Amino acid sequence: MKLNLKSKGTIALFLAAILCADVMAIDPANPNATSEARALLKYIQSLSGKYILAGQHNYPATGDRNTQFAADYIGKTPVIWSQDFGFAAEGDKDSYLSREAIIQEAIRQHKKGAIVNLCWHAVPPTAEEPITFQPLPGTDPSAPLASVQGKLTEKQFRDILTPGTDLYKQWIKQVDKIATFLKQLQDAKVPVLWRPYHEMNGDWFWWGGHYEGKYTTAALYRQIFDRFVKYHKLNNLVWIWSVDRPSQPGREFVKYYPGTKYLDILAIDIYGNDFNQSYYDGLMALSEGKPITLGEVGNPPSIEVLNKQPNWVYWVVWAGMTRGTSVADYKKLLGDRRVVFMEDPSYISGTSEYRHACGLEPVKFNLEADFTGEWKLNECESSVTQGMGPTTSPYKLMIVQKSNLLNIKSVSISEYSDDEVTEQAITLDGNDNKSTGFMSAPRVQNATWTAQKDTLTINSKMTFNYGGKTNEIKSKEVWVLKKRGKKLEMLQTGEGFMSMGKQTATLVYDKQ
Repeated sequence: MKLNLKSKGTIALFLAAILCADVMAIDPANPNATSEARALLKYIQSLSGKYILAGQHNYPATGDRNTQFAADYIGKTPVIWSQDFGFAAEGDKDSYLSREAIIQEAIRQHKKGAIVNLCWHAVPPTAEEPITFQPLPGTDPSAPLASVQGKLTEKQFRDILTPGTDLYKQWIKQVDKIATFLKQLQDAKVPVLWRPYHEMNGDWFWWGGHYEGKYTTAALYRQIFDRFVKYHKLNNLVWIWSVDRPSQPGREFVKYYPGTKYLDILAIDIYGNDFNQSYYDGLMALSEGKPITLGEVGNPPSIEVLNKQPNWVYWVVWAGMTRGTSVADYKKLLGDRRVVFMEDPSYISGTSEYRHACGLEPVKFNLEADFTGEWKLNECESSVTQGMGPTTSPYKLMIVQKSNLLNIKSVSISEYSDDEVTEQAITLDGNDNKSTGFMSAPRVQNATWTAQKDTLTINSKMTFNYGGKTNEIKSKEVWVLKKRGKKLEMLQTGEGFMSMGKQTATLVYDKQ
């Protein structure tokens, strides 16, 4: 095509189009997608190469328990709340009877700021709910499959894809039941990251491993797409095509690709930290500009992996696997601006347009610190670079914070007498407060907040008369709550007593 670029205006517009091309939203696979689903997809698309969202999966019967555990363990809340529609009997963590509760929890998660991600370990059309995950020991191999894992015969799989057959009708009944729950979310204006028939290039699930001829796993994916989009008019779904690692011949991505018009996001499941560069490159080659993501992981990608594979848009740690990554490794991820949790300003500001499209206010977190509680010194996590270790530090604090006043009762261990108990009251307005400190020395303190009131700085000055001389010792404490309010970290700097030099310390207190 020949372009006419004679005028400066035309040239400017042409250059602007080139510059903006990489940030323009790609239309959803469903042309009738709701405004909420479009806004969610647009936000996800904007992350590529810039940010990666943290996510956590939850078992069907557990609500958001896995997410809450992850938030406490990591210190911040995963953005993606992931769930499964279940398949198992009542009392099992994967119970299919949890679906009504799942929908209500999904609505609650959406309102509070999480992004909802759903999958389904689908029941084979050869069985009725509930079923088991794997075939029970002693199961007759010739009996109809009644588990998520296992193989169907070629004829059974063909019948599922053939309208009019008994297995096709059973498949219709099963997926239509799931559609009723997704419809509830559509009515509640909740968009969903929807990941059907995951790990489809593997042969462990009944739906996977078929790639030759007409009756393939890709055809099954297209069939559920058409049933949900064209028949049920489910327009709140962002469609995720999900594979496993191409670890052997027959699992190449392209053999299971349904076509770009059937998907919005390309996903892969990775366990054992197997972030092979070829997997990333293979998805990028198929994506045609659409986002790629980590549908399931045992461990999130490290900073080193993200440096080489920058376009992942989120990860979802599978339920029960949070502690497979150490707190130290999570701390590295928390320190990288690209890694986004729900409390992060980049998430709050980045989702404001999406939240507006859903008729919701921007995500809000009350960052103001409340130090009220009983706190015990954690000597293992505390550190002192100079001085007498934890000897002079209170081993217990009882704090009451009300309005603009902090009342502190400190208990220090004495090795030769009863524990020493001191009390002080500090106003949190920058004004001077007079009290007595170490060795009953006169002390003047003032405390000031940061603008968000999430960090408190206390400046102290004590006056000692020693050897006929008056000495002033100044110090500063910076108080910050960590681990979602379960740890109090005090960063102390100051002059040492009796010419001991400058002292620095990090004291960590656990809430009791």
